[in-house]
Amino acid sequence: MKTAFITGATSGLGAEFARRYAKEGYRLILTGRRTQRLSALKEELGTECLIITADVSDEAKCKELLNDIADEEIDVFINNAGFGTAGSFLETSLEKEISMVKVNDIAMHILFKGVLAKMHKQGHGTILNVASSAGLFPAGPYMSTYYASKAYVTSLTKGVAHELKEIGSSVYVACLCPGPVDTEFNANADVTFSLKGISAERCVDECLKGMRRKKTVIIPTLRMKAATFGARLLPESFVIMMTAGQQKKKRQ
Repeated sequence: MKTAFITGATSGLGAEFARRYAKEGYRLILTGRRTQRLSALKEELGTECLIITADVSDEAKCKELLNDIADEEIDVFINNAGFGTAGSFLETSLEKEISMVKVNDIAMHILFKGVLAKMHKQGHGTILNVASSAGLFPAGPYMSTYYASKAYVTSLTKGVAHELKEIGSSVYVACLCPGPVDTEFNANADVTFSLKGISAERCVDECLKGMRRKKTVIIPTLRMKAATFGARLLPESFVIMMTAGQQKKKRQ
């Protein structure tokens, strides 16, 4: 039986990925901060499922998590834990921003590196780092730290993917870069999306299609593909100004 390891599985995309892999007959390893939600998801799925409660904003907990799965053969890793925050950089909470960087970047990095080493040794595996279309834009005023944190994810994933191709590795890595998705992200980031979001189900559908095609950067919906492509063609200052306008709308 194949095993899928999913972080941030308590809600949103993490929970939806769990449902999809459960349907495909995978054994699941689910992590998140809220044990009750993980237990409820396990009961819903009715599949073999190991629950590990962990707050990945703590670097030591990330390393403990890698120790917890040391003897596991992981076929798919959905590196999904993350959150956002919005507001003027002069006014946003330093503590929340640092916590976000710890989850979005440091935890992502530790778990990515640890699971990749495991997969390289076992000779196979798939890793999906959940980023954001924000990581493909030059900057995101009024969500500046979030945009920067997701740019780290996309850059790291693309760099590592190239390294693996050069050595002929059978391990496949990719990053998911959606636009707005209807999850708990809005409430946690204190924003309201100015653009209509897609469902978590549709986002995962599009992602799995991209993974089957072995794409490195997966962008659900034609609208976001067009937006990110257009951002590469237009002057950077104009793109940043337009992005700032969109972020301001989220806060109104």
